[in-house]
Amino acid sequence: MIDDRPVLLETRGRSLHITLNRPRAINALTPTMVRLLDEALARAEQDEAVTSVVLAGAGDRGLCAGGDIRALHDDTRAGGRAALDFWRDEYRLNARIARFPKPYVALMDGIVMGGGIGVSAHGSLRIVTERTRAAMPETGIGFVPDVGGTHLLATAPGELGTHLALTGRSVGAADALLCGLADHHVPTRRLPELTEALAGAASADEVARTVQRFAEEPPAGQLSAQRDWIDDCYAADTVEEIVRRLRACPAPAAADAAGELAGRSPLALKVTLAAVRRAARLGSLEAVLDQEFRVSGRIREEPDFVEGVRARIIDKDGSPQWKPATLAEVDDSAIALFFAPLGPDEQELGLAPDAPTTSTPTPVDGTG
Repeated sequence: MIDDRPVLLETRGRSLHITLNRPRAINALTPTMVRLLDEALARAEQDEAVTSVVLAGAGDRGLCAGGDIRALHDDTRAGGRAALDFWRDEYRLNARIARFPKPYVALMDGIVMGGGIGVSAHGSLRIVTERTRAAMPETGIGFVPDVGGTHLLATAPGELGTHLALTGRSVGAADALLCGLADHHVPTRRLPELTEALAGAASADEVARTVQRFAEEPPAGQLSAQRDWIDDCYAADTVEEIVRRLRACPAPAAADAAGELAGRSPLALKVTLAAVRRAARLGSLEAVLDQEFRVSGRIREEPDFVEGVRARIIDKDGSPQWKPATLAEVDDSAIALFFAPLGPDEQELGLAPDAPTTSTPTPVDGTG
């Protein structure tokens, strides 16, 4: 009999295994799933018998493809507030994962995008495989990286995070490790053996040693060899200058990146660049999540979000009609409005009594 519960919980030895269980949707997150995850972690935190939490996705396509974008689109189009409620709960879950006091082992096998990054890349032990495709692809649907994604990308080496945030490009295991989105590479075929071994780990140190025992060098990535042109082009202060530098760069990969940006929402690109730059200065994840909540709430009111989801996910014609249609038409003076406080709707994770004091994040060593 097929178990159709959206989140499956199973205790294996000393580990609580959490499985996202919507395989036909690549385990896209719903409000119910976010609530169930949060409740499971709250219980596991207090359960002395649980040494670690292991997160996985059902099916063979990936851990999680993000949030239920179609539902968010429908709510936004109808003028509802369900999307805001979902993001509020989701971002609080992201913060809980980041400060979870026990080992949180995320198996980032296959597709891990958007909200999937949020439930995995803030964990303490993040495992990628040769099948991993990790991304924050939001600019392609007229949205902006969220779920703490701008926090993670702002601390990537050099301008790699800016490159990934603007293009929405997916990366494999080696590049996810380089960018600080993951900690270890374990081949997919060894994941069952790893999870079995974790069941017997009686302490946090033993959990870490167990993961290390299964870790292997990943297949070669691409970003390390592209650092020169990425760091030069994306260091610019405006999206227009970034595009100009990409087009002037002799590297074929730079021209490809310029082509990718040409298909993204001009408004989303400008807000995303500002969000990543601001995230680097904010420091704590909670403060960045508060910023992302403001941005998410405001950019969904712009026509590009509904149009981007229509073109990419619903009708799948691949031809969104962005408004404004060009970078030059975006009112730069209005970008700051996306970051203004929301008044009574503020999330204020950064001010929560139980939120830890977090110093400015240390960038990942850019040597790879």
